[in-house]
Amino acid sequence: MPVSDWTERHRPSSERQLEGNDAQRSRLREWLDSWRTGRPNRPGVLLVGPPGVGKTSVVRAVAADMGWSVIELNASDDRNAAAIRRAATHGATHRSLFHDPNKPAQRTLILLDEVDHLSGGLRAVSDDRVRGQLMDDDEKDALKGDSGGKAELLRLLEMTSQPVVLACNDVMRLWGSGSSWRSTRDRFSRHVITLTFDRVSNDAIRRIARRVLREEGVTFDGEALDLLVNHNPGDLRALVRDLQVLCEGFDRVLTADIVRARIESGGRDLTMGVFPGLGAVYQSRTAEDAVRHAATLDKDPAELVDWVHWNNGTVFTQSASRFRAAESLALADRAAASRYLSTAHRSSYWSLHLSSLAASVANAEPVQKKVYTGYPAHLRRTASRTASVAEALAEACGASKAGMRAELLPILSASLNAEGTMGDHEHLDMSLNLGLSASEHVALTGLAMSRRSAKDLVRHYDEVLSDRLQAQSEPAVPTPEPEPEAAVKEEQPDDVASNPGQTTLF
Repeated sequence: MPVSDWTERHRPSSERQLEGNDAQRSRLREWLDSWRTGRPNRPGVLLVGPPGVGKTSVVRAVAADMGWSVIELNASDDRNAAAIRRAATHGATHRSLFHDPNKPAQRTLILLDEVDHLSGGLRAVSDDRVRGQLMDDDEKDALKGDSGGKAELLRLLEMTSQPVVLACNDVMRLWGSGSSWRSTRDRFSRHVITLTFDRVSNDAIRRIARRVLREEGVTFDGEALDLLVNHNPGDLRALVRDLQVLCEGFDRVLTADIVRARIESGGRDLTMGVFPGLGAVYQSRTAEDAVRHAATLDKDPAELVDWVHWNNGTVFTQSASRFRAAESLALADRAAASRYLSTAHRSSYWSLHLSSLAASVANAEPVQKKVYTGYPAHLRRTASRTASVAEALAEACGASKAGMRAELLPILSASLNAEGTMGDHEHLDMSLNLGLSASEHVALTGLAMSRRSAKDLVRHYDEVLSDRLQAQSEPAVPTPEPEPEAAVKEEQPDDVASNPGQTTLF
């Protein structure tokens, strides 16, 4: 099973483990402390800064020190009006259920990451429609993606009884590119304090790298660390991912030659966040530049096909460019088979994909100076619905969530897919034996929860699960053992001689 994700394993659990942005952390702590005496004038805080500088890690670490829980919605989740209201309701319910009146008030912090990728304007969705989706009504016009998300976010900031933290990379994208961006900024600014995070210093990066390597039992030299630090743009998440890639397969030894070879090969080792990285890919003027930028993205080529396909229609406005991109993407998709035919995962597999992807984005059509890319909606739905499944599988199998997502989830999904020719979504044994809930089983089938067939499947699953639990709780009735057959001693007549070898006919 694949090793667990180092970025999660080494995520700071306390503020003492954090590096950099001391003033911003102090201001965030002051704002959170103000909630102990009641709701402050500005119940939200907006954290702005490039990816990987530790914005969400700071929030989680400080909240952990205070004993507060965190509810998070990120770009891979549906963040429409109903989803945001559900998170806010859950936060209030969590506090009311678990708050001890004899102890200081404990809060549930609501964290929304990458809000600059929250699509749509400030047009609100009707309360009836939001309540209908919260009640799981079978509506034809169920909310999708980010519908009404920004308007509901403003409503949350106006009415919340829990602290709300927003995090983004590009604040101007949150305000919008139209003429009304100032109005949007002012409406949010009435409710939030803005804190701008900076890139972490080289000294801080070096300290973090040393700590991670020592905790992983990796032997390293100073020159290797210097190369890593000098080629890292201050992205802590990318640093830890690079360390994991560089250390795997080298017997827990990290040398300057290993780091230098990876840098010179242009491999996917010094990673970059997907949104800024994809923007750099689209701004490439040649296929060679596009390949170089794509190799640094924190996505494998198979995932990049989805991302590029989703965003080509937005970035390219000319039909000729879209047609050319579609042809190249088809070639990249066919090249995916090479990962099953060849073990050279980082050679032919990457080269075939990246070359085709580069051809799909390197067009003569000029693109905007600022490229705004979006999260593919179908990947968002899949990620949000299978997150709990991966967690349940990891607990059942004693493995990492990343391993479950990579190895077991695709197999289960193919076996249970309601739309596939080989799947059987009514086969419940696998899910029951793995301890999955009814909703997790439905997530594996690919059925939308708003469909009647999904609700019928949930009802049937719960009935079968209830029968199983009842059968397990009833004491087993012992089956009586058969009595041993009594040995029948044949009586012999008196006139029979005692010699057993002698027989008589009469």
